[in-house]
Amino acid sequence: MTTAAIDLPAREARRRASSRGSLPGFGLSLGLTVTFLSLVVLIPLSGLVWKTASLDGTALLRAVLAPRALAAYRLSFGAAFVAGVVNVVFGILIAWVLTRYEFPGRSLVDAAVDLPFALPTAVAGIALTTLYVPDGWLGRFLEPHGLKVAFAPAGVAVAMVFVGLPFVVRTVQPVLLDLDVHMEEVAATLGASRLTTLRKVILPAVLPAALTGFALAFARAVGEYGSVVFISGNMPGKTEIAPLLIVTKLEQFDYAGATAIALVMLLASFLALFAINVLQARVGRTSRSRR
Repeated sequence: MTTAAIDLPAREARRRASSRGSLPGFGLSLGLTVTFLSLVVLIPLSGLVWKTASLDGTALLRAVLAPRALAAYRLSFGAAFVAGVVNVVFGILIAWVLTRYEFPGRSLVDAAVDLPFALPTAVAGIALTTLYVPDGWLGRFLEPHGLKVAFAPAGVAVAMVFVGLPFVVRTVQPVLLDLDVHMEEVAATLGASRLTTLRKVILPAVLPAALTGFALAFARAVGEYGSVVFISGNMPGKTEIAPLLIVTKLEQFDYAGATAIALVMLLASFLALFAINVLQARVGRTSRSRR
């Protein structure tokens, strides 16, 4: 038997050991992942569904379809959608400026984008309310023109824009950094205008990331509570958001009503995120097919 044949099992054992690496294998990693997600996400949500299923059907429908609850749904999801659209438009613009231009204070602007992540939501709500009240720095100029922000639905959207903007910027920014600038130069060489280059080259590459940022900003805005309660005024049927209505029912010991509204929020958020993910997948397939 040759020396190579004798060393073959040892080399094979070393190859298998190196392929496994120092990290745990698939079985252990999957088990830890499922266990953690179950403890943190799946079991609490399952408990919510189980609690709602034990409620009386008539009482459940009465709590879910109450006029006050319907108004809260419309405001929460409507303002979150508007805030998401605004964040996508201006988030792409901010990400473009931060990735394509060098200017004094660029690092400061880049760091300021993450401020809503670190700032307590109550502090953000107080700051926005102080800014937009009738005698505030901006409110004093908006109120004479009939633009009421504080203690109005517009204030809810403004607070949601504030907390959701970083999600879009930080999602789009890496895509723009990886986008080859030479593609734009080639498009210009071939006679494409700036608008055509934006529509044919840049937007198809950025759109999947923008949809992801919209989904994250939308989900963050729907569940926002701390910054909204200060600027909205919390008027039932007018400026009351669904999370606040849940807290109000809990304070009134109406656990059935709070659970029912929470379930509606959960299902509506899940359906919205599912639809956005399906749209994102289709856009991604269309972009890959064009390449």
